[in-house]
Amino acid sequence: MSRTDVLALRLAGPLQSWGASSRFTRRTTESAPTKSGVIGLLASAAGIERGDDTNLAPLAGLRFGVRLDQPGTRIRDFHTAHHGVTGTSMPLSERFYLADAVFVAAVEGDHVLLTGLHDALHAPAYPPYLGRRSCPPSEPVDLQRYEDATLEDVLASVPWQASPWYRNRHGTPRTLTVLREAAANEPAQSADVLRDQPVSFDAVHRRHALRTVVTTAVPTPIPAGGSSSPEGAHDPLAALEALENESA
Repeated sequence: MSRTDVLALRLAGPLQSWGASSRFTRRTTESAPTKSGVIGLLASAAGIERGDDTNLAPLAGLRFGVRLDQPGTRIRDFHTAHHGVTGTSMPLSERFYLADAVFVAAVEGDHVLLTGLHDALHAPAYPPYLGRRSCPPSEPVDLQRYEDATLEDVLASVPWQASPWYRNRHGTPRTLTVLREAAANEPAQSADVLRDQPVSFDAVHRRHALRTVVTTAVPTPIPAGGSSSPEGAHDPLAALEALENESA
């Protein structure tokens, strides 16, 4: 019997965009990372090409969940472009992003598969990005691979990953929201449905099936020792706050 592991990821960056659907020139984003986006990140790290549906299938079969550690702010941007050869102006597009957001995403599945994906994140075939190529992560996305673990336990126990400035400004919440796929034996009557199950990432004919999303909450797991800041985390506003304190 194969062993089940969980691979946890920290998804943080200045901008993220996780679109489950797009219509014409309006490109929206979900409020949390999508399964198709995270599986795409892992497939890219593993060197799986866009049209390789056979090697994509085992990754798409992983059970997925995400925890909202720092929800971020939804912002809107406008994009325009010109055709490089003809100089023709392309239609103006409206695109939405999440700014200053931090999430813990996790996938549950076969030990051998997750071991390979864990190794691939440390030497990715293609650079990872947070939903769009214009959204690079601010630090390595790999958190840890947990052996003989469950998705629920990992999302409930990984220390809170919010940025120091966010913690200082908002304090510690009692709970964090978790969006996850139902377990095999779990009733999903109250689950939401999202067209976010990756079937093919083919550049011409991308295909996604429906998947269920169960919304729960977990007590905020503070790191050992009681510190609410990630070890070694960089706070870009620390210098400004120090200057404000000196001038006060």
